Amino acid sequence: MNTTPAPPPVGKGTPGNVLAAICSFFLPGLGQLVQGRMTKAIWHGILGAIGYGISALTCIPAFIVMSLWSCYEAAVHKPDPAA
Repeated sequence: MNTTPAPPPVGKGTPGNVLAAICSFFLPGLGQLVQGRMTKAIWHGILGAIGYGISALTCIPAFIVMSLWSCYEAAVHKPDPAA
């Protein structure tokens, strides 16, 4: 009889990734921060800020592209099994 618990699900569609994707939609990089990926979070945050700046100056919604990219990247993240 094996009583060890099953490992938590990882990868696309898991509750953690869905939450991270929702966070990234509202603030690019926040989802990566929730997942504990600091370097990605910083880069997405910087690029998101640039996107917001471009949008404010030109009225072109560049932040939407950055938000969607950040959402997608957070949603499909699969942790490295060696980490």
